[in-house]
Amino acid sequence: MPAVPGAPAPGPRGRLQDKPVPGHKRVLLAAPRGYCAGVDRAVIAVEKALERFGAPVYVRKQIVHNIHVVTELEARGAIFVDEVDEVPEGAHVVFSAHGVSPAVVSAASDRGLVAIDATCPLVTKVHREAVRFARDDHEILLIGHAGHEEVEGTAGEAPGHVTIVNSPAEADTVEVRDPANVVWLSQTTLSVDETMETVRRLRERFPQLKDPPSDDICYATQNRQVAIKKVAPAADLVIVVGSANSSNSVRLVEVALEHGARAAHRVDYAREIQQEWLDGVATVGVTSGASVPDVLVHEVLAELADAGYRDVEEVRTAEEDLMFSLPKELRQDPSGRRDERALGGRARA
Repeated sequence: MPAVPGAPAPGPRGRLQDKPVPGHKRVLLAAPRGYCAGVDRAVIAVEKALERFGAPVYVRKQIVHNIHVVTELEARGAIFVDEVDEVPEGAHVVFSAHGVSPAVVSAASDRGLVAIDATCPLVTKVHREAVRFARDDHEILLIGHAGHEEVEGTAGEAPGHVTIVNSPAEADTVEVRDPANVVWLSQTTLSVDETMETVRRLRERFPQLKDPPSDDICYATQNRQVAIKKVAPAADLVIVVGSANSSNSVRLVEVALEHGARAAHRVDYAREIQQEWLDGVATVGVTSGASVPDVLVHEVLAELADAGYRDVEEVRTAEEDLMFSLPKELRQDPSGRRDERALGGRARA
């Protein structure tokens, strides 16, 4: 496996031992896994901005929630900041895939920044729903994690109309002004099952609760959860590749445990796999979150092969071929011709 520029070096090969276990050692590799269309679009947007405008290009927050991707882009000249007031006036700034509130857009404009909006179109859809429901004076119950960038961006579209519901338990205690005028929306990267349980509890308390016009949870989040649900019952161990601040990666660990995996762990890199995790394990399930490049999964498979898990069977539950157009500022090359990478999209599992 070739090294990835800017990435920390992988751990030494042969670190894991091939110990005997009851049964035949194998890997069940979930598919779909890894990059979704929105992540792909956002990462390409930063790459193309660097090509087009030169380094540095500033990015508000992590472009996607993956430490490897961020480290690689930093090596190419991207500078990640928490807020736009850290960006020099007149510089280029990319908004992350998770979206931003109108207040952030306004602050960037006030500083004369050249903003490139890499918000996932599926997140933008939720933003537009929040604006429409607020315009009609609905109270919005936003199911999601307080403090997550996506939730902050969506709530910022409808100030004064949004109450965040963090969990099914909070659905039992949340208060609303008018139970007859309430609608729910959700963060796109949540557990499908937990979200539906939250909605069920909300509807028990507020029978007139309105649904969004379409499902807010992203197709990729759903597909990855469906795939690991199929793998989990047969897995003694599930390894999820993804970062700790990636909601959809963390959810995959939870979903695996809820659906029959004996154990499940999240790792950023293959070198984090512990020998003791493999004790007595015949079948290892492997998947990755929607912001994870497949190179990291291949490194996990290589480490597992050293430990005797060389029989790899892909468990595919869906095909994905969705691609999104890049932000308008990046669809043409400097001569004005349509760029050949005007669509985000590269090989994805």
